This record gives sequence, structure tokens and C-alpha cells, in this order.
Amino acid sequence: MIDVSGLTKFYGPRTAVSNLSFTVNSGEVVGFLGPNGAGKSTTMKILTGFMPASAGSVKVNGFDVFESPLDVKRSVGYLPENPPVYLEMVVEDYLKFAARIHDVPKTKLKGAVDSAIQRTGLTQVRNRIIGNLSKGYRQRVGLAQALVHDPKVLILDEPTVGLDPVQIIEIRELIKSLAGQHTVILSSHILPEVTATCQRIIVINKGQIVAQDTIERLTTRMRQGLLYTMSVKTPSEKGISALQSVSGVKSVSPEGGKLLIEIQPEQGELRDRIVEVAVAEKMGVLEFAAEKLSLEEVFLQLTTQEKSV
Repeated sequence: MIDVSGLTKFYGPRTAVSNLSFTVNSGEVVGFLGPNGAGKSTTMKILTGFMPASAGSVKVNGFDVFESPLDVKRSVGYLPENPPVYLEMVVEDYLKFAARIHDVPKTKLKGAVDSAIQRTGLTQVRNRIIGNLSKGYRQRVGLAQALVHDPKVLILDEPTVGLDPVQIIEIRELIKSLAGQHTVILSSHILPEVTATCQRIIVINKGQIVAQDTIERLTTRMRQGLLYTMSVKTPSEKGISALQSVSGVKSVSPEGGKLLIEIQPEQGELRDRIVEVAVAEKMGVLEFAAEKLSLEEVFLQLTTQEKSV
């Protein structure tokens, strides 16, 4: 659905994004994650045809952004960081205006506006002036204008910035509900946002992609191995020694009533074997779980290291 290859953008002598390449499949919700100034918004603007690239190619819904910009704009719903709303307009009138800009046929105009209002929870405020709405509702109006023409692709740049916790949860749930019906790229530097809404993440730092994968696979790669915790009744020295002798186990460290078991990289699935040994040693297994790096830890490692992962 989205195919980016070698995308580069210069602002004078400064390189904003450098040789970005990635794809987003139909129906995916992908997080575009990076610190402020990493090049996220620049990339979003190029994907939507808002600004040209210096080099590279971008295809959206099969159309080249540079050769068929109008076809791309028809295929894309765009919510920039600051919603493009007219504060003096009534919600419904504004959405009709947005629909006409997107070439929604007159015969389908009312249905398109009604659908966007319903999907974004604006029914109770459809006849109110946008400038009198809360910031959360204005954000919903911005999302409704991105949805009103039922685009194949949604590009959302920092969609919850400046919202209160309740509004953030509401917008996140709304974005999650769009998965499958639309292909979504969500740009953010707020880590819980990405965890809550996205199926896959692309991490960008200093204008370059440093990683792209599911959150689960990234945490495993960044840890360079797996770490399990096992709660046992009797963490005997003999049992610990037996666990350490299991092929692929790097270390076993007692911590309170738990054992921290580190697995060497590329060892595959060892959980069954570890539990079998613990049971054979009569350690009394109470709980067994895989420990994961938090997304915050992954993000910190990716955006502070020099080389890409």
C-alpha cells in the first residue's frame, strides 16, 4: 500500500531525512517513532504530497507521489500535528467543505459526512462552532476531515499531542478501530501511544531508520538474547546447578524467590526443557514468564547508539 525507497530531503545544507526505505502493507497500523527533530513530520509531508523530496521514490496505493500527486491525495487522509480546521465554522459545514475538496460526489456527500461524524464520535457536536469545542473534540474534527472521503491510507502526525489523558485514550481507541479498514501510519514520539495502537514500528533517528519490526521482535533483538523469570518454592543450589548445565542457558541468578535465567542468543525455545529440569530437581515451579525490555528501553538504545540495528 505504501512503498518508500531511498527517500531523501535536504533543507539547504541540512539533511532532514536520508535514504529512507520501508513498506506498509494494506490494513496495517504502523508507528513512525522517533525523538523530536528526527525527520518524522518531513517524511509525513512528503508521503502526502505536501512537499517534494530531494531524492528517492514514494508510491501510495500504487500511485507515484511525484508523478500522480492528485491520485495520491485522493487516496490519503492526512491529519497534521495541528488540525487544519476553521474555528469559525460549524462542524458539519466544515466536513462538507472537506468532502467537496476531496471530490466526494454530491450524491454521496451527506452519507460521507454522516459516516465521518459517527465514526469519530461527533454526533453531539455536529451543529456547534469548532472554535467553541474542547481540544479533544477539535482533534476528532481533524480526524473526521481525514476520514470523510474514505481514503485507503491515513497519515496521522502526532494525533494526541496536547490532549488530556481521557482524550488520549478516546483517540487511541478510535485509531485502533481503523485497523483493517484503512492503512495507517501514526507518527509519534510518545511511546505508550505506539504500544497501544500499532502493530509494527519504524524507528527513525537523525533522519535515518535505525530499526523496523514488531515491538516484540525488537525487544528480543535489543536484549541480544532472552531472559526468563521462574518462581520456585525451593531454589536449591543443586537445582540451580542443573539449570545452568542446560545447553543454551547463559546464566541462572537467584533473586528473592525467583530465578533469573538468561538464554544465549539464537538458542530457540528452551522453556519446556528448563521447566522439566526444575521439576525433576523438585524445586516446586510456581510461575514461569519471559521478561521483556520496555519500549522505552528499546527506544533509548536505538536512538543513542551510533549504528543501525
